Amino acid sequence: MATATLTIDLDAIIANWRALDRLTGAEVQTAAVVKADAYGLGVARVARALAKGGARRFFVASAEEGVAVRQALGPGPQIAVFSGHMSGDTEMIRGLDLTPMLNSLDQITRHLEALPGHAFGVQLDTGMNRLGVEMAEWRAVAPILIKAGPELLMSHLACADTPDAPENEAQLAEFHAMTDDTDLPRSLAATGGILLGPEYHFDLTRPGIGLYGGLPFDAARPTVRLSLPVIQTREVATGETVGYGGTWIATRPSVIATVAGGYADGLLRALSNRATLWDGDTPCPLVGRVSMDLITVDITDLVGAPPSLDILCPAQGVDDLADAAGTIGYEILTGLGPRYQRRYLER
Repeated sequence: MATATLTIDLDAIIANWRALDRLTGAEVQTAAVVKADAYGLGVARVARALAKGGARRFFVASAEEGVAVRQALGPGPQIAVFSGHMSGDTEMIRGLDLTPMLNSLDQITRHLEALPGHAFGVQLDTGMNRLGVEMAEWRAVAPILIKAGPELLMSHLACADTPDAPENEAQLAEFHAMTDDTDLPRSLAATGGILLGPEYHFDLTRPGIGLYGGLPFDAARPTVRLSLPVIQTREVATGETVGYGGTWIATRPSVIATVAGGYADGLLRALSNRATLWDGDTPCPLVGRVSMDLITVDITDLVGAPPSLDILCPAQGVDDLADAAGTIGYEILTGLGPRYQRRYLER
């Protein structure tokens, strides 16, 4: 079989959620961010596992993403939508009982007029300048919105993965200034914010990348293994080249394995001549360019050709692979392609 296997450890995802939950006080609720198909790992299976583990509130990027989560979980758990109430979303929000986080005056007007009495939250811009209601707008509409009873006031930290960044304290102060007199439930912290300490926790936290084994939660259990089947091996003489453009030249007689997986599967072209694959505890360098469907790996130092090589495994997590590509673990996870055969581990 020439299809790579992506093994997803649902028990590890649950353990990571519980570990992040334990970092906050008993009065703080821990939600789960499952946007982008649960960071590429399959939202139906991941959301059900997290619900089994104790999560009761889930966050997605769009109302369309909320459809899959509601189908997986059924009625009951709250599904909040970061992008708010967009034009055309009204029937989905009503029919699936979604909770939009309203981001603008247009969204506020749309929601209160189209779905009076339906649950909503408000996202406030405290300095990231991406989504949310700014201070002047908030002062203008707060009396109306507070009377309407939002479920949550939230904002998002721009530099939470850099604990010493002054932007964190600045955003915290702005969030207090915008919300202290409301007596409403509040949320500021995603994974990085949880790690900044209790002053950032408020009433609800929203871990995302930490659930899936990524930084900045360095105590997370790894959640994925990606095993790529070896399709063919060949002997390459000293001086011969491998792959498009001949970018790798053998400096000794070498054995090269051609492995199923490429940039069509989320293995970034930037990994060319830079990444490492693993046969158990033995590293094997990726040589030559990453192509659409294939990569080539130097297995000269192995005793024999293995049936597969791992590119994500305990020896090399998503952030290690991201470092080799000059990117972040988020991009590695969310880019994992649909051709992988997904295998789920769950007790």
